[in-house]
Amino acid sequence: MAQIIDGKAISAKVKAQVREEAALLKKQGIEVGLAVVIVGNNSASRVYVNNKKKACEEVGFTSYEYALSEETTQQELLELVEKLNKDDKVNGILVQLPLPNQINENAVINAILPEKDVDAFHPENVGHIMIGDFNFLPCTPAGVMELIAETGVDVCGKNCVVIGRSNIVGKPMAMLLLHKNGTVTICHSRTKNLAEICSKADILVAAVGKAKFVTPDMIKEGAVVIDVGMNRNEDGKLCGDVDYAACFDKAGYITPVPGGVGPMTIAMLMKNTLTAAKIKNNIQ
Repeated sequence: MAQIIDGKAISAKVKAQVREEAALLKKQGIEVGLAVVIVGNNSASRVYVNNKKKACEEVGFTSYEYALSEETTQQELLELVEKLNKDDKVNGILVQLPLPNQINENAVINAILPEKDVDAFHPENVGHIMIGDFNFLPCTPAGVMELIAETGVDVCGKNCVVIGRSNIVGKPMAMLLLHKNGTVTICHSRTKNLAEICSKADILVAAVGKAKFVTPDMIKEGAVVIDVGMNRNEDGKLCGDVDYAACFDKAGYITPVPGGVGPMTIAMLMKNTLTAAKIKNNIQ
């Protein structure tokens, strides 16, 4: 029977540490500020933005929200990003994805100053992650690494499999596991013998975006199973990429959905924003 990796409890620990450090900065007259930009009326995006605002309140950051209409042009959004780049009160800038079709996401990501890119999506930050010399890590993969660390399982020498190759999760996830000396395989829609490859993983990270995609035959007995997926099942309830109930008895450790990776993503965003404020003020 698996041990549940409690993302809510672990994220609360991370946020408590951030809150403590933010309070120390405040005593030195340094306020930490995060600007969040949302374009359009995507209901999931609105939930995420509200959660980020709530987290800012919890840790003592100032939150700046910019809610733009669905019709916003790329030029208008880029002008706002430029304004935030120049604003000394703003340590981190986050533009909530996805964006409406008329806006090129890459152009917006590239416009954010690397030192304010708390999502770690800017090519400069991606390059730093690749070579292992980074200030920020993408929030979801960084959160996954915290969850794995909490199990006490050492990544070094372990067979690690990541299902999914997105720039936001899959690719950086593989890189972080590699930095910890894991032996990493990235699987995707063209992978042959997927179940066989996954079934040899000591650590399996599912980030494919398909409800209950990972079944017990894909899991090694006693493996660490991390579910990054956020889907809706046939009843409209939130569920992950892993068939949680079916895989529970076979895994050694498993994350629930909700309450696993999700809370960690926001906690790591707070950590990145704190780091940005410390770098700006030359604080180690």
